[in-house]
Amino acid sequence: MAKSAKKKETPLMQQYNSIKVKYPGALLLFRVGDFYETFGEDAIKAARILGIVLTKRGNGSESETALAGFPHHSLETYLPKLVRAGQRVAICDQLEDPKTTKTIVKRGVTELVTPGVSYSDNIVQQKANNYLASIFFDKNLIGISFLDISTGEFLVAQGNAAYIDKLLQGLKPTEVIMGKRQHRLFVEHFGNQFYTYTLDEWPYTGSYAEEALHKHFEVQSLKGFGIDRLSLGIVAAGVALHYLNETEHRDLQHISSISRIEEDHYMWLDRFTIRNLELVGSANENAVTLADVLDQTASPMGARLLKRWMVMPLKEKKAISERLEVVDYLYANKDLREALVSEIRQIGDLERLISKIGLLKANPREVIQLKRALHAVEKLKALTATAGTPALQAIAAQLDPCQPIRDRMEAQLQSEPPVQVNKGNVIADGVDETLDKLRKVAYGGKDYLLEIQKREAEVTGIPSLKIAFNNVFGYYLEVTNAHKDKVPASWIRKQTLVNAERYITEELKEYEEQILGAEEKIQAIETRLYAELLAAVAAYIKPVQCDAQLVARLDVLLNFAVIAEKNYYIKPEISESDAIDIKGGRHPVIEQQLPAGEDYITNDVFLDTETQQIIIITGPNMAGKSALLRQTALIVLMAQMGSFVPATAARIGLVDKIFTRVGASDNLSSGESTFMVEMNETASIMNNLSPRSLILLDEIGRGTSTYDGISIAWAIAEFLHSHPVARAKTLFATHYHELNELTNSFSRIKNFNVSVKEVNNKVIFLRKLVPGGSEHSFGIHVAKLAGMPPKLLQRATDILKRLEQERTGGEQIKDSMKKIQKQAYQLQMFSIDDPILVKIRDMLNNLDVNTLTPVEALMKLDEIQRLLKN
Repeated sequence: MAKSAKKKETPLMQQYNSIKVKYPGALLLFRVGDFYETFGEDAIKAARILGIVLTKRGNGSESETALAGFPHHSLETYLPKLVRAGQRVAICDQLEDPKTTKTIVKRGVTELVTPGVSYSDNIVQQKANNYLASIFFDKNLIGISFLDISTGEFLVAQGNAAYIDKLLQGLKPTEVIMGKRQHRLFVEHFGNQFYTYTLDEWPYTGSYAEEALHKHFEVQSLKGFGIDRLSLGIVAAGVALHYLNETEHRDLQHISSISRIEEDHYMWLDRFTIRNLELVGSANENAVTLADVLDQTASPMGARLLKRWMVMPLKEKKAISERLEVVDYLYANKDLREALVSEIRQIGDLERLISKIGLLKANPREVIQLKRALHAVEKLKALTATAGTPALQAIAAQLDPCQPIRDRMEAQLQSEPPVQVNKGNVIADGVDETLDKLRKVAYGGKDYLLEIQKREAEVTGIPSLKIAFNNVFGYYLEVTNAHKDKVPASWIRKQTLVNAERYITEELKEYEEQILGAEEKIQAIETRLYAELLAAVAAYIKPVQCDAQLVARLDVLLNFAVIAEKNYYIKPEISESDAIDIKGGRHPVIEQQLPAGEDYITNDVFLDTETQQIIIITGPNMAGKSALLRQTALIVLMAQMGSFVPATAARIGLVDKIFTRVGASDNLSSGESTFMVEMNETASIMNNLSPRSLILLDEIGRGTSTYDGISIAWAIAEFLHSHPVARAKTLFATHYHELNELTNSFSRIKNFNVSVKEVNNKVIFLRKLVPGGSEHSFGIHVAKLAGMPPKLLQRATDILKRLEQERTGGEQIKDSMKKIQKQAYQLQMFSIDDPILVKIRDMLNNLDVNTLTPVEALMKLDEIQRLLKN
């Protein structure tokens, strides 16, 4: 113990440990010369994640420490790997030039990168937001904020757990922060699929969070942002800013606004619906999502906005119609559409570009890209100004090419600058007189030295004269011994070599001083001028962010027009009625996966609240019931996003909520059975109905016994039909044919089936929705398609026939099953494919051996023999 207490640390390790202790839980990248080093446990983690060599410092000594590092210029390669592996990474840099100090170099953490606080192009996904979510629980309500440091977006909301869950599922934050005491509550409500980080409780107390927002936005009140009544959301948002400060991000001028997520403006899609419809992601590997099919945007910011529109469709007719009007106009004007797309491609990711400038992290090439983007904005403004639709003209009116700063960038930067300022040649000629003079000295001075060499060689008659440089006495003239008698008296001899003499002159010394100091001075001036330019550009953050939002919106609407033409979509009619009338509807994703030359089988769906509120859809598995349910929801959702839809005609009465209970979604890892999960999801639907809801139910009740399942499904259909307030439009796919009886008792329940055709004992799936119920499930045919053994399939057919013969009640079915079990092994001697043997089998089955007389037995045997001879 005493020995370890005396263990000596080097000054470097003392400095490392003092910094490391300030950032618990973070992996510390410690700059030492040209390398970033990691020590101890950090080194072991880094070596494993990055695949770099793990070595030891002080090998075998008492102070032996694990060590792993990489060159500083490889930071952009290795940092993303660490962050994606879930590491919080503190970057510790040298804060002074080692040449200027005789003691240990001053170091400090310049940035703490976490999954939710990243802006590097190599870490954040180009086509997705990188939200940091901050959450705060109160008694019955929860406040939440979403902040993307890479774009400057700052959103705030509050509501019950179901609403917050919907937002978390839709916006998919990469990191969620909360107070330490609230972590258990978070996991209870939202599970553990999110990356979380807990903070001390003090930022959540008093008015600290609100004051942080006031200070950042330089306001006295939050009323101007429309969030002043969201007290819990304000706490969450203020703590998010506090967290950015804690992670060493203090240049946040690009976070210039905060806005409320207006729950009343958007259609309700709960977490199950977002997942079941596979809008932006899927639990199934290699699945194609709706976003994959609909996204042909020309810019990353357009792609991000498209995903937001998908999970937050509109529910106000005016706003939807405005979007559809623009899409319709662009669809009809192909030349304009192509010109606009071409310009948007030139703009790139303007949103993240201006954010980097706000963070003061933009390099010279990125500033040049901003200049190009603003030129393209000017062209977009001109193209949209003359468009024949008010919505496009409104975009043109708001676009701002920011000409003053664009002209300044044009004048002050070289057209093709290097990535790093310290590489030089960033600032254009003619910007700074001193800089120009120094450049002539630094780059023209060396040419002048050659002129001196040429001139002196001619004057002295020494043809082998040369000018060179060394660190001892700088520039010198070297003369071979054969010509040393020609050296002028004004030259000063500095060194004698075996074959030559070296001299200096006053003229050489003067130029030497100018050249050696010039390059260092050039770098200092270029760094200062570039910083001044960045600060000037940062003054234009708000108008450029406004441009980015407008361009993203235009990009998505253009994208809808492009997709509509490519995939043969039509403009939907949006109405205030309560009817959904889709003619020739198609599933937007499945139709793209069909083999070449195969057409998608279209279907009509009509739902309203007066005549056909609930459709019971029966039909075999694999016939297309689930696809029909999903395509109906997707067509409604696409229409209310402002997109054209895959149909021949569509009249959509506004829907304010879409609920789905589709497909298996076991939560067995949480200890819940399939049936329990199914009932939880269904209960959520029943408790949140509205008059304009659209509900999709697929095979409700299959997770329990047949009679329980039928009872529950029947009761759900009754409940939806008889609801006193909400006549929610419902598609109910089921394999319980008993539900077909509902139409006899309830006027707004109608039976339909997805038709099949049976030809030569084979099933052909027609995938067409037709009126009327289906009496057969064709499950055995589906099993045959799946490759079940023939013997197993025949046995299933026998059992099915027996059950259908005696299908009058539960007890009789049980009795039949017992009889069938007894016969199971007796029947295997027959080839069931032979109809004569089937007849003989049935004859034997119907014999009661206990009451059969010997004569009757002989007669039966004779009858069987005659059958075999025939």
